[in-house]
Amino acid sequence: MSETKPKPPLTLLLASPRGFCAGVDRAIQIVELAIEKFGPPVYVRHEIVHNRYVVEELERKGAIFVEELDEVPPGAKVIFSAHGVPKSVPAEAQARELFYLDATCPLVSKVHVEAERLHNRGLEILLIGHAGHPEVIGTMGQLPDGAVTLIETVSDAEAFTPRDPEKLAFVTQTTLSVDDTAEIVAALRRRFPSIAGPHKEDICYATTNRQEAVKSIAPKVDAMLVIGAPNSSNSMRLVEVAERSGCPYAALVQRASDIDWQALGKPAAVGLTAGASAPDVLVEEVIDAFRQHFSVTVEETSVRRESVQFKLPRALAV
Repeated sequence: MSETKPKPPLTLLLASPRGFCAGVDRAIQIVELAIEKFGPPVYVRHEIVHNRYVVEELERKGAIFVEELDEVPPGAKVIFSAHGVPKSVPAEAQARELFYLDATCPLVSKVHVEAERLHNRGLEILLIGHAGHPEVIGTMGQLPDGAVTLIETVSDAEAFTPRDPEKLAFVTQTTLSVDDTAEIVAALRRRFPSIAGPHKEDICYATTNRQEAVKSIAPKVDAMLVIGAPNSSNSMRLVEVAERSGCPYAALVQRASDIDWQALGKPAAVGLTAGASAPDVLVEEVIDAFRQHFSVTVEETSVRRESVQFKLPRALAV
């Protein structure tokens, strides 16, 4: 009778905070409560948040995800995603007499309001962000065409020519790398000392906290796994932060089945976190997968406690 080979020991350093933020929590609740209150189906324009597992769970409950409003039948209920939408979208919904709920994260809405306020002061607006991201499309869509210039890199900041260097302002996407954004802002401030910025940092508390947690873990581990979606900006930034903080191997996984065990090798310690739109059930799934290969000790590394909550739309108030 052969003896079972003992599993190698592994310490899993679990980042905290991780996973759902208040804006994601609110957006998912809006879809679930709308289905409860109005009955299925409820239509959702774009993924409510960037996570396939979450989207499929909501589809199972009665949500139908569409890319544009012309896919929504007359008289249906529609919800706008947490990333925000251009002004043209609610205008189209009103023109078609659709009942709609806006699940835009309040911290994204804050950026929208700032951009408008700065534009109304006669300032040329720069938006630091990633081209094609729904949040960037939504923010640029708050102002007339051509009123916002997108700045993605320090090189963009160095090459930019303003209409009037004394009449400039910047806002940022909420899910960027804190360090990258600081470099871009520094370049803009050096070139344009009078540039106006937001009253309070636009990068949201959840993005900042999750990056800080990764920075505290990355130098102590042989590998770092980030649970999240490839189209999730905040999740992709966590991988980059881990690499820059000295972690030899960092990877994004959507589910436990995505783990590349060969690439992981024989680690003694692995860091684990989840992007702001990844549910905790996927964290547990990954921990269980590690237990099949290693004798696991889980240690939580907490850098900050989060207690933020956002109100639900009045139409869904219980």
